[in-house]
Amino acid sequence: MGKEAKGLFSRLRTGLSRSREQFSEKIETVFIGKKEIDEETFEDLEEALITSDIGFETTQLLIEAAKNSVRRKEVGDIDRLQEAIKEEMVKVLKPREVRLPIEDPPIAPYVVFFMGVNGAGKTTTIGKLALDLKEKGKKVLLAAADTFRAAAMPQLELWSQQAGVDVISHKDGSDPSAVVYDAIQAAQFRRTDFLLVDTAGRLHTRKNLMEELKKMCRIADKVMRGAPHEKLLVLDATNGQNAISQTRMYHEAVGVTGLAMTKLDSTSKGGILLQIAHEFDIPVRLIGVGESPRDLQTFNAAAFVDAIF
Repeated sequence: MGKEAKGLFSRLRTGLSRSREQFSEKIETVFIGKKEIDEETFEDLEEALITSDIGFETTQLLIEAAKNSVRRKEVGDIDRLQEAIKEEMVKVLKPREVRLPIEDPPIAPYVVFFMGVNGAGKTTTIGKLALDLKEKGKKVLLAAADTFRAAAMPQLELWSQQAGVDVISHKDGSDPSAVVYDAIQAAQFRRTDFLLVDTAGRLHTRKNLMEELKKMCRIADKVMRGAPHEKLLVLDATNGQNAISQTRMYHEAVGVTGLAMTKLDSTSKGGILLQIAHEFDIPVRLIGVGESPRDLQTFNAAAFVDAIF
């Protein structure tokens, strides 16, 4: 592991400390004093996983895989059982480990919509990603399509100043679809690599607002065929099980193409990511494990599992 990779893993491990403390404590309780694997071991392990926000179905998948390993005599002792659980977790998460095409976007401008409920961290995620893209030599433009929240535009402009990129915006209360229209045209004219679009926070249960989001997607496609190229749902890890219903409703409404999970450093519910990965066929693009721009990381399944054990 190179120096940069070690630094990123160190940040990941620190950011996931709350989840690790809860998870490891429960897992260790299962294994302490045990010398052999029996049915009680699996029952205790099942309870530990479910209460770590991993969810019932995902837990059943992990437990059944572990039992099969024992039956095949691939696992014969307690220590190896713990390793087997880790390996099965990585298998659940690995298919969702799909990076954003940051280095080589397939089309320019590559239009990314950031969606999610209020407070999920959309604007902050945009700002951090804009900084990272700019450091990698990409031309970036931001769009302030959250025209309802009074603080949204100033917050996005502050991030744009830090990243050294421009923002396309209209006055408060404007039609967000009009912002999208102008922003894509501007991005095309300026030969921008990435257009990052901030959308208003909306509860997944508010149908009228979800319809507005669909309209924004249609307008984007009219201006530039295929846009938005990424519909990124930003989830707040502290919401726990609510993240499941948010993912389901947004995915049904607009077809989410990627997930960004924020605030993993502020919760002990990091296990929810396993449940989401198991339930939905949606790539996990980014995770946020702290307040620094460096704490927005590309998702890595093996590193994530290592960090919570």
